[in-house]
Amino acid sequence: MAPKKEDSNNKVVAQNRRARFDFFLTETFEAGVALRGTEVKSLRDGKGNIQESYAEEKNGEIWLINAYIPEYQSKMPFGHEERRPRKLLLHKREITKMSDALNKKGFTLVPVKLYFNDRGIAKLELAIAEGKKKADKREAVKERDWQRDKARIMRDFG
Repeated sequence: MAPKKEDSNNKVVAQNRRARFDFFLTETFEAGVALRGTEVKSLRDGKGNIQESYAEEKNGEIWLINAYIPEYQSKMPFGHEERRPRKLLLHKREITKMSDALNKKGFTLVPVKLYFNDRGIAKLELAIAEGKKKADKREAVKERDWQRDKARIMRDFG
């Protein structure tokens, strides 16, 4: 696999910031998304939401479920269904790695970020994730608060 490029040229459309709080993200993948024309136009306007979405494996393919892309506001007679399942474009070895992880107990596929790359192609950052327990979430909040307090102290006295 090629190393991931810097995100400087990428235009982020939607992020799932809650994913890092609710899950331990073990491995991330970049996937293309099979979209219709009105969906691409809507995403270019910066509209879209992946907060409640997830990915699952069906018949050897990975599908993005419950991602919200609103209908494009124009005078076009045809549009798209806002929450339809969308096929993710991945290599076969990535699909087998994801399906193996899904067969393990407690693992799921979580979309982290939806963006356009430097070539203008819609991409989805997808992560294999394991759910956090309530105590793990409390620990994350405690660590985040301590980092914030530490930065404040360093700024004031440093």
